[in-house]
Amino acid sequence: MSFGLILAVVFAVFIAFSVFRIIPEYERAIVFRFGRVLSQPRGPGIIFLIPFVDRVEARVSNRTVTMDIPPQDVITKDNISLKVNAVLYFRVVDPMRAILNVENYLYATTQLAQTHLRSILGEHSMDELLTEREEINKKLQIILDQNTDPWGIKVSAVEVKHVDLPPDMQRAMARQAEAERERRAKVISAEGEFQAAQMLKNAADLISANPTALQLRYLQTMSDMSTEANTKTIFFPLPIDLLETMKTLAKK
Repeated sequence: MSFGLILAVVFAVFIAFSVFRIIPEYERAIVFRFGRVLSQPRGPGIIFLIPFVDRVEARVSNRTVTMDIPPQDVITKDNISLKVNAVLYFRVVDPMRAILNVENYLYATTQLAQTHLRSILGEHSMDELLTEREEINKKLQIILDQNTDPWGIKVSAVEVKHVDLPPDMQRAMARQAEAERERRAKVISAEGEFQAAQMLKNAADLISANPTALQLRYLQTMSDMSTEANTKTIFFPLPIDLLETMKTLAKK
């Protein structure tokens, strides 16, 4: 094979790689022609380029990106220093704007998320960060989505993952939780005693209103005392009528 033929084959392969590109389904290619961007992104599939005229500036993925936001120092509304990290879910919905309107959309989105994470969380107290996390996540998502819209980015969700409390605050919250558990235990015990006293009162009112029931209860108590094992208690039955007579004489 002559040197000229080899050179021709190499040139043909180079031209083929310069003319044709294969773009996956999840990507779009931004092509510039003489420095000007084409009207629409190219792909997916095989795209045709004019050699030495067209240039693929970027290949943008349209899949959802999961981005970790590093721990940020946050001072809450009640002046408590915390470290908070989060995770951000977004995707590029307009590759043209993502390339033309911002230099590095991944880096810009990261910095924007960190800034708004500190500012939004700083507007809430520590208790709100722990109990109203869903509302805070939704607020962050709306604000970030509005700010990244000019870049062709859609923020689908923001999740605050972990709130790192200072050690003294952790101890204070543990003491508070213990005190709350003790308070609930005392309240439950008091409610039980109240209900027991109320039931005893109702039973006493019912028995006192019916002398026959009082006698039956008296006989039931005597039966219970007589059936107890190893008891040395001796008791003498006393008619209820005699007690009523003695009560009447005592009033006179």
